[in-house]
Amino acid sequence: MKRLVILTGAGMSSESGIKTFRDSGGLWEEYDVTEVATPMAWVKNRDLVLRFYNERRRQLASSKPNEGHFGLAQLEKYFDVHIITQNIDDLHERAGSSKILHLHGELTKARSSIDPSLIYDIGYKDINPGDRCEKGSQLRPHIVWFGEEVPMMNEAATLTGDADIFVVVGSSLNVYPAAGLISYAPVKASLWLIDPKEVVVPVDRKVEVILEKASIGIGILTERLLKMT
Repeated sequence: MKRLVILTGAGMSSESGIKTFRDSGGLWEEYDVTEVATPMAWVKNRDLVLRFYNERRRQLASSKPNEGHFGLAQLEKYFDVHIITQNIDDLHERAGSSKILHLHGELTKARSSIDPSLIYDIGYKDINPGDRCEKGSQLRPHIVWFGEEVPMMNEAATLTGDADIFVVVGSSLNVYPAAGLISYAPVKASLWLIDPKEVVVPVDRKVEVILEKASIGIGILTERLLKMT
């Protein structure tokens, strides 16, 4: 069974009502990134940071996977599918995908602010000031903030390096280090990109582009991949 590795970005979940950060009307127009998504923000104003992610968690609770999410889950019938997602939502899990690597953390989890190994499932509950881990430190969102290392990057690179097919869905390929994953795909791998907007792709690689949103593009991808097998 061929290994299909899929990198998903914000465009994957935008059809489910999850606000993207960089598009017009996105979250960065409402919030200053340095005030809510950096280690310094946490030091400066923990209450604001907690409130920002509590709002995101409540929004997620009322969101549902879209046809794109379900389409990726269905691909497991035909391929060894591994999803690497830049998204912090749980929509891939809820759609039925079984192998998901979250590069930037998970909104439905909290972790100790002094011991990164202490991670707790909280579902869609708020994290409140005074909520502490077993070592006594304030719980923080289990999110990789700007300025922090991406601990799962090496595992993602290894997965990509073993891909027979590598697909990018709903990512501008502007956020590093995740955007660099495409360069880890083997020379023999088939490369695909699904996005309704023009995305700059590596000039030294052949990339099949499907100019559609995820809910439509995944269906087209599935048809084309099955014709190739």
